[in-house]
Amino acid sequence: MTPELTALTLAALLQVVQYVLMSVPANLELGQGKTLGPRDPGRLGKPLIEQLSPRTGRLYRALNNHFEGLILFSIACVVISVTGQSTALTAAFAYTYLAARVLYIPAYAFGWVPWRSLIWFVGFLATTLMLLAALL
Repeated sequence: MTPELTALTLAALLQVVQYVLMSVPANLELGQGKTLGPRDPGRLGKPLIEQLSPRTGRLYRALNNHFEGLILFSIACVVISVTGQSTALTAAFAYTYLAARVLYIPAYAFGWVPWRSLIWFVGFLATTLMLLAALL
């Protein structure tokens, strides 16, 4: 397995961890009546995200952000790996993305300003550089 695919697998496992970090407090805060039942708007009163504590809401948004970032990162990893273009540089970009995603969780959860946005940008830049490396 290429280093990029290893980083992608670790990023997917990180997403599992993020899901647990968000869902456990969400279930405790909202109760099983809301989290296990249908999400019909009339039944809930307002969207579940609006009923969470600020920190759990941030964890929810960080999870969604990772879903979005993981799409581009997956494309970059697959293109690099399938075309046999894995290098020390593309591997470094892949692990930079992963490190940024790990740091992004506490940065978002604890409201680290401006670090959250800078950490996000590092991961986005690493992914973009991987895509560009695949084309060059």
